[in-house]
Amino acid sequence: MLTSVVVCLVSLALFWIAAFTLWWQMHAWRTPETLAATRFEPPSGAGALSFSLLVPARHEQAVLEHTVRGLLRSTHRRFEVLVIVGHDDPGTAEVAELVAALSPNRVRVITDTHAVKNKPRALNTALPHCLGEVVGVFDAEDQVHPELLTHVDHAFRATGADVVQGGVQLINFHSSWYSLRNCLEYFFWFRSRLHLHAQKGFIPLGGNTVFVRTDVLRASGGWDPDCLAEDCDLGVRLSSAGKRVVVAYDSEMVTREETPGSLLGLLRQRTRWNQGFLQVFRKRDWRRLPTLGQRMLARHTLMTPFMQAFTGVVIPLNVLVALVLHVPVHIAVLTFLPAVTAFVTFVFEVVGLHDFGAQYGLRVRFVHYVKLVVGGPFYQLLLAVAAIRAVWREQRGRGEWELTRHVGAHLTREDALS
Repeated sequence: MLTSVVVCLVSLALFWIAAFTLWWQMHAWRTPETLAATRFEPPSGAGALSFSLLVPARHEQAVLEHTVRGLLRSTHRRFEVLVIVGHDDPGTAEVAELVAALSPNRVRVITDTHAVKNKPRALNTALPHCLGEVVGVFDAEDQVHPELLTHVDHAFRATGADVVQGGVQLINFHSSWYSLRNCLEYFFWFRSRLHLHAQKGFIPLGGNTVFVRTDVLRASGGWDPDCLAEDCDLGVRLSSAGKRVVVAYDSEMVTREETPGSLLGLLRQRTRWNQGFLQVFRKRDWRRLPTLGQRMLARHTLMTPFMQAFTGVVIPLNVLVALVLHVPVHIAVLTFLPAVTAFVTFVFEVVGLHDFGAQYGLRVRFVHYVKLVVGGPFYQLLLAVAAIRAVWREQRGRGEWELTRHVGAHLTREDALS
């Protein structure tokens, strides 16, 4: 009897977790009006704001020059680029100095002398040197549209926002089976779910293409130097302080990136993000959110690593119980209830992959749809392992930064030569 009750409760919990996640994932496609509202408005008038663009780079000599050159092609005239390199990274520093010499009035190199290196420490190192009214963050491998700053400038002025979150999209879906799923995951997150978070007044910001008014950023103390998800932490603190965050996604304006080059790289990256979410949850800044709904959304979002670890362990056990132990037929059937939402999610992902290809002018073949469906369970297993690893690392007090390396897999041949 007790076994049956436990199986029922676990199955229902898994079903509702999956159902809520799917509902939030579909947010942008609920109505044509909702979808239209997620885009940047066409800019009007000359740009009025000035920007300081921060590019932290560590062992990124393979991609840094292309990224900075891309930023320098911006059509907005009031901006500076601050490249932050470590004092112990001569290879990247050499590339940074080379690019800065080509445009000394636009590009400055800031040296991070912290003994322990990570992204938030690098960003905090550069913050006192920012001269712009708005601070923007980009990663060293980013491919940025020349008109992005003009659209962001207009978004700030038209909405009175304190923060503007632009879109980020992994592009190299063809590189591997997991790259395809990773790209689609970004598509749903930035295309849809972040807009829901902004609408609800609680948002874990994305890692780059984030723009914050400089005075707001400095008043908040910058980035948490010990947090493994400094972007999420900043978003939670600013949301809790009542700052207005605007999210805009346009397939033409997104910042393009590449997926991690190996499964181990993806596992480490996802572990870092998950552990960062746990750190933000334990800091409890989200408890200052004014409404119960916002606090519940924050709790659910930041507890995602625990839920992924939980589902990764429990789902196989749940099915095993149904197949091996003697439980009533209706209880055994109930254990497969989460499969209903899984099937609906797969259907939605297939449609989403088609939309992704259409929006970015990418040729999606039949084999890609097969890889999407077949690779689903394995990708979820990887996420579960990353979540379990994050929980283990957090409990052991291990907070070292595991760097994700980039090789420019998202660049076309024309991009690489430009």
